[in-house]
Amino acid sequence: MKVALIGIGQAGGKVTERLARFDANMGFDAVQGALAVNSAEPDLHSLEFVDTQLIGADRVNGHGVGGDNELGTEIMQSDIQQVLGNLDGRVTSRAEAIFVIAGLGGGTGSGGAPVLVHHLKRVYDVPVYALGVLPGRNEGALYQANAGRSLKTLLREADSTLLIDNDSWHEQGESVEGAFETINEKIARRVGLLFASGEATEGVGESVVDSSEVINTLRSGGVSVLGYASEVASEDSAENIQVTMTVTRQALLTGTSMPAATAADSALVVIAGEPDRIPRKGVERARRWVEDEIDSMQVRGGDFPIESERLGALVLLGGAERSARLDEFMERAKTANETEARDPDENVDQLTDDRLENLF
Repeated sequence: MKVALIGIGQAGGKVTERLARFDANMGFDAVQGALAVNSAEPDLHSLEFVDTQLIGADRVNGHGVGGDNELGTEIMQSDIQQVLGNLDGRVTSRAEAIFVIAGLGGGTGSGGAPVLVHHLKRVYDVPVYALGVLPGRNEGALYQANAGRSLKTLLREADSTLLIDNDSWHEQGESVEGAFETINEKIARRVGLLFASGEATEGVGESVVDSSEVINTLRSGGVSVLGYASEVASEDSAENIQVTMTVTRQALLTGTSMPAATAADSALVVIAGEPDRIPRKGVERARRWVEDEIDSMQVRGGDFPIESERLGALVLLGGAERSARLDEFMERAKTANETEARDPDENVDQLTDDRLENLF
């Protein structure tokens, strides 16, 4: 899947950098262009694999927006023509989709990403997806409120919003900085493999996934979720049916980017590994198991030939229903936002009606 990446804010820039580096190191050639956009100039200096653009210099002088996502929205609106102009040559005719990547708790990312998605959809005739990283439970109230408002707006603007919960992919006992490094690395590997699944470089698969299957899986919009797991496999594919089933179950039940999201409109199951190790019966059995698990007939499946002694399973859910974890996050976001709520009598029962108003 040929993609263009645009990272917004500090976290968005770092994730975009990791994705571009992973794609280059693996030789997949899925990432056609990558740009990091930020209002804080120092955050751009450490990025090597992506082009960079500073916005809002006339408002914040390169110092960032200090977590103010309304200011982040205003700055992106003001500089949107410069950002779109800077995408010439990066979003080419080869790009089959655009991903806007942001941490939803910060100011520039949470405020600017929905604005950019909105304008990209007006300019480009390819799907525009968001990849949003939700703040963890231990991050401050401001980050929770920012993410709630940004998510609500992104769900309306993007063709699909791939959510990654900071609490789902970090190791227990890690420092904050170490946790972010772990999460970014896991995002790069999992999302990078998804992008590359139709760009096989090692051998020829029997049923290789192509970009249309990714796009069709995400066509229902709303929230999308990505799961991954891997395990050492035998050289004999006949011995790997159980391995294939195990990694598929782990990917969906314990390895997703948004835990407890197991109901969706559609899904894509990709089994990655050396072609001789991938069992045909195992791939089909895994696809049928996911079909039953998410209660949908719209489950696509295939393989991704790659040089590895392990078999890996990627499970992409499209139109995922709200999980218990997402409901818990939205409740945290509403609670954090209530201290600044403009109308205390506003209905907060549903995502579309809650006190977390749209950013624009």
